[in-house]
Amino acid sequence: MTTLTSTNAATIVAIYEAFARGDLAAILDALADDVTWEDWADNSAQNAGVAHMKRRRGPAEVAEFFALLAEWTPEEFAVLDVIGTGRQVVAEVRAGFTLPNGGRFAEEELHLWTFDDAGKVVRFRHYLDTAKHIAAARGEDTVAG
Repeated sequence: MTTLTSTNAATIVAIYEAFARGDLAAILDALADDVTWEDWADNSAQNAGVAHMKRRRGPAEVAEFFALLAEWTPEEFAVLDVIGTGRQVVAEVRAGFTLPNGGRFAEEELHLWTFDDAGKVVRFRHYLDTAKHIAAARGEDTVAG
C-alpha cells in the first residue's frame, strides 16, 4: 500500500533528480496550475529585490526561477533528507552557488513543499539565510572568510 506521505515524498525526490539532470519539464509537470512559489507576507530577501526569491504564481513563472538558476555555477547541491507528513514534505538541502555577478553563498536550507489532493505541488518556500542571499545578489562572496 502506498500512502499519501510516501507518494508526496517520492515526488519531491523525483523533482530534485530532475533538477540535477536539468529536466525542467519534469519539474513543471509536478506543479499545480495555480502553484505559488515563495509566497510570503513579509520576506527580507523579497523586500530587498532578490530576483530568485521573487513571489511567483503558476508553472510559467516558476520556470523563470529555474531560468535564473541555470545561469548560476553550482559549487554544491545535496539533498540531505526528505521528510513527509501528509500534504507537506520538507527537504533539508546543502547548497552552494556562484552567481553571474560573482556573488557566492553556501548554506543548509529547508524547502517546504505543499501538495493538493491530486498529488500536485501547490506551494513552495525556501527557508534560508536571507542575509546571505541578499549579499550574494549584490555580488558579495559570503563564503570567503
